Amino acid sequence: MAKDRSQGDDYLAPLKRLLVGVLILCLIGLFLVWRVDSPRVERFRAAVVDRVVPNFDWAMAPVTASVNLVRDFQSYQRIVQQNQDLRDELQKMKAWKEAALQLEQENARLLDLNKVRLDPRLTFVTGVVLADSGSPFRQSVLLNVGARDGIVDGWATMDGIGLVGRISGVGRDTSRVILLTDPASRIPATIQPSGQTAIIQGDNTMAPPISFLEDSDLVRPGDRVVSSGDGGVFPAGLLIGQVAADPGGRLRVILAADYERLEFLRVLRNPGTEVIRDPGGLIAPVAQPTLPLPLSPLDEALSEAENPDG
Repeated sequence: MAKDRSQGDDYLAPLKRLLVGVLILCLIGLFLVWRVDSPRVERFRAAVVDRVVPNFDWAMAPVTASVNLVRDFQSYQRIVQQNQDLRDELQKMKAWKEAALQLEQENARLLDLNKVRLDPRLTFVTGVVLADSGSPFRQSVLLNVGARDGIVDGWATMDGIGLVGRISGVGRDTSRVILLTDPASRIPATIQPSGQTAIIQGDNTMAPPISFLEDSDLVRPGDRVVSSGDGGVFPAGLLIGQVAADPGGRLRVILAADYERLEFLRVLRNPGTEVIRDPGGLIAPVAQPTLPLPLSPLDEALSEAENPDG
């Protein structure tokens, strides 16, 4: 059996070499024929292509489908990347939109401040509202201007329309504003056109009551309420609001200032306002210098006796 196997191997090896040589010769001949520039050869090539290539469509179908699948996958990857880029751009645009809205609101508030007509003698400092006290018993806000900006206790503050409150507490870089709605706030006011004087007293509401009114029969809802300037705390003529009546019939003031959006406040410099440097200075009069009383003859004699050299 081993002898028969070796004889079969002896026949297969030459046959393989013969087939490989014939295949190489055919390929070389096909290459030469395909490269020859001759009309006959060209017609032969065209005939071969027309007869062979259409019959291989079934063989090219998987290749074509694979190529299309790869292209579709690459297109899908590009779409996913573009979608992610668009999401990033949209997020950035939302941030820019929010910044633009904030700037638009700040611009509108500043334009409102510029529209206010004040006494030409009054100058002002514009401050940004930093924080609210947030207490139901104390209505105040914090500004980013203080002693370094020349702010003084007692100066009036306004928003773009009306009076907001007064400075009560000054630091180096910040100052506290007591609002008109604070229970500690008492503002002398004049009601126009009747000219009645009254006190606007805060009560933690957006419509503080009118107190100490001389003649309520002369006041009508819708009348204009401005600061009277009495006491020298506030300049005269600053708009406070309009008169309104509550369900109980009590007269109140609908404040002109927009307390829901206090972003910028104008601090009015009032050179005529007396500077209060200590808590007692608000009510205690300034001590006047007293002149020495003349001495009696007995007192003069005793003084000369005590100071013989004088």
